[in-house]
Amino acid sequence: MGGWNEEVFRGYEIMIRIAVSGAAGRMGRNLVIACAAGEETSLTQATEKPGNSLIGTDAGVVAGIEAQDVLIADTLDASKFDVLIDFTHPKVTSSHVDFCLKNNKKMVIGTTGMEQSLEQKMRQAAESIAIMYAPNMSVGINLCFQLLQTAARVLGDSVDIEIIEAHHRDKVDAPSGTAIKMGQIIAESLGRDLDTCAVYGREGQTGTRERKTIGFETIRAGDIVGEHTVLFAGEGERIEITHKASSRMTFANGAIRACQWIQQKDHGFFGMQDVLGI
Repeated sequence: MGGWNEEVFRGYEIMIRIAVSGAAGRMGRNLVIACAAGEETSLTQATEKPGNSLIGTDAGVVAGIEAQDVLIADTLDASKFDVLIDFTHPKVTSSHVDFCLKNNKKMVIGTTGMEQSLEQKMRQAAESIAIMYAPNMSVGINLCFQLLQTAARVLGDSVDIEIIEAHHRDKVDAPSGTAIKMGQIIAESLGRDLDTCAVYGREGQTGTRERKTIGFETIRAGDIVGEHTVLFAGEGERIEITHKASSRMTFANGAIRACQWIQQKDHGFFGMQDVLGI
């Protein structure tokens, strides 16, 4: 094929080998597309849970693009990747943390609905490997996180705060990880404990609203990709900070950006705001 070429060799040297877990799912397919389009990334492994009918099928074909010469497997192979992207399920993510810690592999995690114990496990693993965890990897939502900090500090206890989120009918956790992250940011900015001040939905004779609570409302319908609004309502005026995602590619592109960034880290626990430098 023309022999050894130093320039081409250098180009391959910097390619980041990516494994995508849950590659046949809606988010996984978008991750495969984003990885294939990346100039510094190469899809080298794709996995699905054992028994999935698409195991053995080319991940690119499943995603609706040209074949990537990567067949979907039911187990990870540590020799085939540098960074694992995991947008799956807490139990699967937990096992992947164990695998990557054992094999010294980096992780970009977008799994939601996890308990605090799993996040603590990730933090402990990050003492040895590099892990980037974010419930939402879009650039826009992470900018919103910064705006929420400012709004909460300026408005303080003079407003009622409600978080409204909407996702597709198949999303299994509620509220969304992004909504919870928003609540955590606001609570920390106001010196509150979200565990004690959060109110998840209302029904019946609830009584007068307590000013220092943070309300959550959840919508599950149709094919909504993801919408989040934080409402700061005072007397005579209200401020709304809203983010609407119309395509999962915004999350996938953020994950690929995170892979490129974390490749330079040996260990540590990071968030998307570290990746974006905000």
